[in-house]
Amino acid sequence: MEFFTTIQIPRSDTPITHSSRILLIGSCFTENIGNQLLQNKFNVEENPFGILYNPFSISRTLRRLLSAVPFDESELIYHNGMYHSLLHHGDFSAIHKCDSLQKINERLHRAATSIRQTTHFLITFGTAGVYRWNETGEIVGNCHQLPASRFTHLRVSVEEIVADWSELIQSILQENRQAQFQFTVSPIRHWRDGARENQLSKSTLHLAIDTLQRCFPENVGYFPAYEIMMDELRDYRFYASDMMHPSPTAIAYIWKRFSETFFPGETLRIMKEWSAITNGLAHRPLHPGTAAHREFLTQLSLKLERFITSYPEISCEVERELLLKNLCEL
Repeated sequence: MEFFTTIQIPRSDTPITHSSRILLIGSCFTENIGNQLLQNKFNVEENPFGILYNPFSISRTLRRLLSAVPFDESELIYHNGMYHSLLHHGDFSAIHKCDSLQKINERLHRAATSIRQTTHFLITFGTAGVYRWNETGEIVGNCHQLPASRFTHLRVSVEEIVADWSELIQSILQENRQAQFQFTVSPIRHWRDGARENQLSKSTLHLAIDTLQRCFPENVGYFPAYEIMMDELRDYRFYASDMMHPSPTAIAYIWKRFSETFFPGETLRIMKEWSAITNGLAHRPLHPGTAAHREFLTQLSLKLERFITSYPEISCEVERELLLKNLCEL
């Protein structure tokens, strides 16, 4: 007897390995998966403009990465003692204009240099609700608590999303034929405009992605994170205290389903091997500085060196330096 519905997910025809180059972009759910990928030593560029929610802001950022045109002072606004970019998360805001531009352009340069070698674009749409900046008519990524009167709030249509993203996908494929696009819809609910508007918004995103899949069957896929949360984990115990975001348990479960879908057996084996090393790095000794502690670190260092030799494509310099530092301090 089954007590919950299980989402059937076929194994992906475009597997992800440690040789893949991955760009994650979109809502905060993107960061949940991105953090797991980073912890498991995948080659990841995550949200180079910060967290974004709507399809048009996400597409604008990808176009900017393709052009690699740096941001300048004219693209910043000043509000509440800070300089902001309407296309960036507040993490890129700063008291001084030059500091904000430096943060913005450093991330832009890093992501732009690799976009044409990216093998997997993992894109999470959060909402079809957008805010249009009245001064220019452009859809913004973040309002930065500016007065609501300076924006027009609306829901974009399926047709608008499909037209925008069809053009963008074609542009990327012209320069990067290996690119694969895996879309998800964030399970995080946007409750500000009410329950019904949230459902209409999520439905719009689902229909748009489905149309893109039919337009680009060889390059566009869909991972059902939304369905897993809504159907397999349909209980408030799988939500954080705000009752909107997935709990750590839910994130771990969705990551497990993601791993089963995209990672081949060899990649899973490497991840298991790496997990043993990270567990050792996280170990807190009962008696620091003892001979037993030194021996533990020495063996862990040897294990790390064997891992580096076996998988030279995986960078472990940070962990190597940390171990050497700990050994030198004994």
